[in-house]
Amino acid sequence: MNTELHFYNTLTRQKERFLPQDPKNVRLYVCGPTVYDRAHIGNARPAIVFDTVFRVLRQAYGFNNVQYVRNLTDIDDKINARAALDFPDLSLNEAIRQLTEETADQYHMDVRDLGNLDPTFEPRATEHVPGMIRLIETLVAKDHAYEAEGHVLFHVPSMPDYGEFARRSQDEMQAGARVEVAPYKRDPMDFVLWKPSSESEPGWDSPWGRGRPGWHIECSAMSFELLGEVFDIHGGGIDLVFPHHENEIAQSRCAHGTERLANVWMHNGFLLVNGEKMSKSLGNFFTIRDLLDDWPGEALRLTMLKTQYRQPINWLESSVRESRKTLDRWYSIIGDRETYSGGLNPMLDGDQGILQYLADDLNTPEAITQLHVLSDRAADDHEGEDRQRFKAALNLLGLGQLTETEWRAWRPASFALDPAEIEGAIAARLNARAEKNWSEADRIRDELGSKGIQLKDAKDPETGEIRTTWELVR
Repeated sequence: MNTELHFYNTLTRQKERFLPQDPKNVRLYVCGPTVYDRAHIGNARPAIVFDTVFRVLRQAYGFNNVQYVRNLTDIDDKINARAALDFPDLSLNEAIRQLTEETADQYHMDVRDLGNLDPTFEPRATEHVPGMIRLIETLVAKDHAYEAEGHVLFHVPSMPDYGEFARRSQDEMQAGARVEVAPYKRDPMDFVLWKPSSESEPGWDSPWGRGRPGWHIECSAMSFELLGEVFDIHGGGIDLVFPHHENEIAQSRCAHGTERLANVWMHNGFLLVNGEKMSKSLGNFFTIRDLLDDWPGEALRLTMLKTQYRQPINWLESSVRESRKTLDRWYSIIGDRETYSGGLNPMLDGDQGILQYLADDLNTPEAITQLHVLSDRAADDHEGEDRQRFKAALNLLGLGQLTETEWRAWRPASFALDPAEIEGAIAARLNARAEKNWSEADRIRDELGSKGIQLKDAKDPETGEIRTTWELVR
């Protein structure tokens, strides 16, 4: 590998050169969704960020030398409550299965439409309960956990450096974790590894009775079983630093006797909508599908990537519109070239590529600036090599994955006009112009404009006739 990668490490609070434990087996784990409802646009950010990390790692170390694990949380009390509400005629277990299958399928469709690759592995919590039980048994045997009234809890004081990852005081941690007050706890900060299940709740047999795992132990078990005791990169949103990732670290280190769970921790920043936290009460709450119904997936992806992943992002419709116009131009340059599907793409080597910017803590804003430079070169290139290089650079960011024909054919879900109707309206407008019926021509133009159809008139250089084309705009 010729390119050195550098990432900001939340563990050390500094940017470091990335050195995998085994360059032939680079391992990345990312916390995925809890599948009880459609994913919102904030959930799209880690999906896009870590898909881009995955792409960069594969380019740097080889397509077959990177393992990307993104889990699905399908054991959670929110799931139980939602399943009972949505499927009252089914038993709770049947309702949970129905809900989680439907929600997982929706999530897969959403993130694929955003241009994301499938992860190497996508474990579900329900598939790894035996491993969770073994991990908890180990913690109990090592006096890091204890049973109390059917619960098993991690004893926080048993780990002297608990809290160092999040760098919070005891008071801050108690506030941040919203600590549950329970008489059976030895310490207020102790958190649940296992809890009892009622007859109607989902549960598994364990040494502590029938019950179900806590959220934090799920990721510790899945990452261990698929990637080992210590792996290269653990990713997620900044909101997961505490308590989720702090608790993952505590469980895994104490169970395995290791100094670290992951060598590098990467966290993406928050997402705001029009400068405010997303909230249904404010009317600025959008699911991924809401936005995919109105915009092409690559326009949403490019909008995300215009902000460096560690910075907060302010989601504005004007920025999405700008992204779409940019992609309109870029697709006009690459045309119908197929996406590069080989191994390491030689077109990404050298100073003209964008890998050098992505290698610097995933500096996507600078990479996109370079895409504009490459697009200008590609537009003037008649031999084709610069256009191939530009296409490869787009593909590395998960962009330019369609042909121009496919891109131009996209329509929003609400688009009800048949192209033949549009062409008929254009012909009627041209006829009105020929008859100097300007008010009727303007009426037709404005009516189409109200439906997002923009007309462009141009004189044919050979015949002198006016030709009208249309495009869908927002």
